[in-house]
Amino acid sequence: MLKIEHISYSVEGRPLIEDASAVIPTGHKVGLVGRNGTGKTTLFRLIRGELTLEGGAISLPSRSRIGGVAQEVPASATSLLDTVLAADTERAQLMAEAETATDPARIADVQTRLADIDAWSAEGRASSILKGLGFDDEQQRMPCSDFSGGWRMRVALAGVLFAQPDLLLLDEPTNYLDLEGALWLESYLAKYPHTVIIISHDRGLLNRAVGGILHLENRQLTYWQGNYDSFARQRAAARAVQAAEAKKQEARRAHLQAFVDRFKAKASKAKQAQSRVKLLEKMETISTPEEAKSRAFSFPQPDELSPPIINIEGGAVGYDGRAVLSKLNLRIDQDDRIALLGKNGQGKSTLSKMLAGRLEPMAGKMAKSSKLRIGYFAQHQLDELVPEETPLQHLQRERPGEMPGKLRARLAGFGLMADQAETEVRRLSGGQKARLSLLLATLDAPHMLILDEPTNHLDMESREALVEALAGYSGAVILVSHDMHLLSLVADRLWLVKDGAVAPYEEDLEAYRAFVLTSDAPAKPAEEKQKPKPKRASRDEILALRSEVRKCESRLEKLTEMQDKLATKLADPELYEPARAGDRAVWQKKYAEVMDGIDRAEALWMDAQEKLEAAGG
Repeated sequence: MLKIEHISYSVEGRPLIEDASAVIPTGHKVGLVGRNGTGKTTLFRLIRGELTLEGGAISLPSRSRIGGVAQEVPASATSLLDTVLAADTERAQLMAEAETATDPARIADVQTRLADIDAWSAEGRASSILKGLGFDDEQQRMPCSDFSGGWRMRVALAGVLFAQPDLLLLDEPTNYLDLEGALWLESYLAKYPHTVIIISHDRGLLNRAVGGILHLENRQLTYWQGNYDSFARQRAAARAVQAAEAKKQEARRAHLQAFVDRFKAKASKAKQAQSRVKLLEKMETISTPEEAKSRAFSFPQPDELSPPIINIEGGAVGYDGRAVLSKLNLRIDQDDRIALLGKNGQGKSTLSKMLAGRLEPMAGKMAKSSKLRIGYFAQHQLDELVPEETPLQHLQRERPGEMPGKLRARLAGFGLMADQAETEVRRLSGGQKARLSLLLATLDAPHMLILDEPTNHLDMESREALVEALAGYSGAVILVSHDMHLLSLVADRLWLVKDGAVAPYEEDLEAYRAFVLTSDAPAKPAEEKQKPKPKRASRDEILALRSEVRKCESRLEKLTEMQDKLATKLADPELYEPARAGDRAVWQKKYAEVMDGIDRAEALWMDAQEKLEAAGG
């Protein structure tokens, strides 16, 4: 197991981690979460021994191997497959020794160890990992120098997954993956045979791939059982109780202080007043939990245009005379929320660029509303920002006639406050640069907003703020993202970009996830598309379904009552006495279990209701 015992570390005299402790059991999959700047990456460096602790200790079982993706693979002539195989240094050394060893005893030892680590199936395992991360058989045999930095980051990730360290540390691994790669990684990590700690703001990954959350907040570490949604519920309940206890303590403190102020000058009451002063001094302050600062985005609202705002008939688009997409027949209205699905390299970004007017169609007819304004955000635009200029200077160039006060207000509406407004872009964080690029993309109140991986570098609060902003935005949204949580909350239409074509995807995101994880599932035979209409259910079947709905409703009602009772129990200040720590943990666990039960009960009720409606009842 990984033991973190009373560690402390400061940066330039500012405490970042202070007397923090946690234990991660062997084989557990854990998400490391906390707001940007709290020290998550620093904790990884401390675990790896790259930084020196100021106090405390971090320990692992002897001979444990720690692995992570530190940087991209160099642009060498070595093939992707050989690069990944070389990442398992023990296997590589043994394979080399097997070619040169002459001592019979040593040859036997080498062959035994090669069998123990399953060395002979290594090429197949490495190839499978590369395929999961988006490289086909032909690409796997190409040199690393043929691929861009982002793709070489995938090769580096494949290498560390193949090496299977005892402790795998991953820092935002989905930032350089597409949706398909992110879904594959979720599935792979859930079955990984050793301990994993992941820094991520991807809610889907933290819900499906981990069984515990390590929370870094206020320089302390807290380990919570369960996935991210379970952690969020438990933490919300604990914060509510802490806030209630802080309020009650404040009232008691005010009552004691009032007595002291009233009677401290009276001789007859002096001893009582003094005893209350001592009580006040001994009273340990319960601080009210600080809510995450509002990080809302303020998208300006466009005027309404007549539909459609874009219509494409027989369109084709590509590069250097070669079509990437063809036979495009697409329509976009101002109230559309469309997610583009498909593997990297299939043409999602190409389609986005054509819709944004950055690529001209090679064929067909593309009609746009004459007043149409389009906002476009893509990750490469962060590199187009001027490093030596401030966010305020970027806005002044776009709006030379506006007063500085109004420009600052625009920046504040995207979470860039006074300090960041005057800070050179090169010194801003990735999240702050993304906010500036989003502001520039929406400055003209676009009727259509094209977002290509907008959540990279955004923390959890900022991602939720983006969802809220898009929910209130009255323009069309075209979205490319590996964040399933964002897609599920924003998109109401899905387009699949595949094999040079773009077509509506009629099923939902969960069906697409299942399709990706089963890889090249065979298509359904044509005759299956013409399914006969189901016959109407009998009266007895409908009565049985109605009974099931009532049972589900009753179960949900009882669980909700239980939730209310447990919330009342958790609000009891006496439960938070030091001597009752064990009782408190039990009640908090019960509360989390009831909340999970409510989720399952709601799903069962919805399923029963759908069956009843389908049966005509």
